[in-house]
Amino acid sequence: MLKPGDPAPEITLSDHRGTETTVDPSAARYTVVYFYPRADTPGCTTEACSFRDEWDAFEGADIAVVGISDDPVEDLAPFAEAYDLPFALLSDPDGAVAGAYDSYGEKQMFGNTFDGVFRNTYVIDSAGTVVLAYEGVSPEDHAVEILDDIESLTD
Repeated sequence: MLKPGDPAPEITLSDHRGTETTVDPSAARYTVVYFYPRADTPGCTTEACSFRDEWDAFEGADIAVVGISDDPVEDLAPFAEAYDLPFALLSDPDGAVAGAYDSYGEKQMFGNTFDGVFRNTYVIDSAGTVVLAYEGVSPEDHAVEILDDIESLTD
């Protein structure tokens, strides 16, 4: 798990529209990079919708948000559309970016072992440094938690 003070690895991936996207931390005061296991599953939908529902607060505070999973681009577009997500969803099919963020590896579910994305979140400042890190987050109210934690950084 990356820790506050660590440099954030660079991110260039295809977004849910198929456009190559580079995350530029200097484009906002803070950038939230959240990793989620699978589009359009209950927990991941709850998490994405919590960011959507708090979108005005994120925009008002100059905080960018990107979600990253190992889903293919063609699975991300319908997910973003169905839930009217106002931020980019990025496809990391081989888990390379998630791995650089210590958010990809061996998982177990229903007795099966496989590689996949861990539900972790990082907040990066405009200089590209990790300032907050969340491991194994609970998707419910996670967006509000991040907003509160960012506010306490600036107090």
